[in-house]
Amino acid sequence: MANGGETKMKEYIKLIRVKHWLKNGLVFLPIFFSINLLNLNYFLTCLLAFFIFSLTSSIVYVINDLNDIEKDRLHPEKKKRPLASGKISKQQAKITILFLAILDVILMWFIYKNTSNIFIMLIPIIYLILNILYSKWLKHIPIIDVVILVSGFVLRVMYGGLVVDIEVSKYLYLMIMFGAFYMGFGKRRNEIIKNGQKSRKVLALYNKEFLDKNMYVSIALAVVCYTLWCVDPATIARVGSDYLFWTIPILIVILQLYSLNIEGNSHGDPIEVILSDKTLVGTILFYIVVMGGLLYIL
Repeated sequence: MANGGETKMKEYIKLIRVKHWLKNGLVFLPIFFSINLLNLNYFLTCLLAFFIFSLTSSIVYVINDLNDIEKDRLHPEKKKRPLASGKISKQQAKITILFLAILDVILMWFIYKNTSNIFIMLIPIIYLILNILYSKWLKHIPIIDVVILVSGFVLRVMYGGLVVDIEVSKYLYLMIMFGAFYMGFGKRRNEIIKNGQKSRKVLALYNKEFLDKNMYVSIALAVVCYTLWCVDPATIARVGSDYLFWTIPILIVILQLYSLNIEGNSHGDPIEVILSDKTLVGTILFYIVVMGGLLYIL
């Protein structure tokens, strides 16, 4: 009986994509780069924001799986998902959405009660609406489908800054945006290679050459924007030194490792790409340690 309950719980964890909550770590970027990570009040507020976005994104994942259940059953990988495989019923999935929504509202209230900024409530709702529209219609429109994916990354960073009232550098926003475009186009590219243009309606409107070109443009712009942030006089004044430029080569290596994976035998999902490569994970951790040392120790 215990094993059965444990197995069921694992299926629910797969359903709400707990592994993909890693993306929501972006809400910590504003306090990390503004040298406020060790501020306990800021950290706890961002932790709440992390769980708010995690629950909201999980609602989106479950809604998407409900809408795509029949298509997923025909997909070589997605057929293993809890709903497509029948391990979780539609009714159970709907109850899960309700449960997640209630928890989400409670957490949003805890943040909102200390501020009058309406956007603290609106940003998760905007994210939810955009992704519901994506699931219903926008995922069939080329470029717009990737723009919606990109908006999710930008909204996470925006939310992280908003909940603690920290202004985020425009260069960082642009870096996140272009980096997300690279990941989005890379995901579409690998979907075409792995499953063909007929596996998803919008893929018939893309081609590998177009996606390759736009991936390269996006990754180059991401590096340029990060470089501009590192050498920005406002950044140097905040940090108290110009040593951040030493992190530029590390970021380039991270992007090169990611690129090597995404242009290899990968399905293109950002979290799967990162977690499948120990060298890439190690390099990301090395970047965090180096950047943390430059920001908080030197």
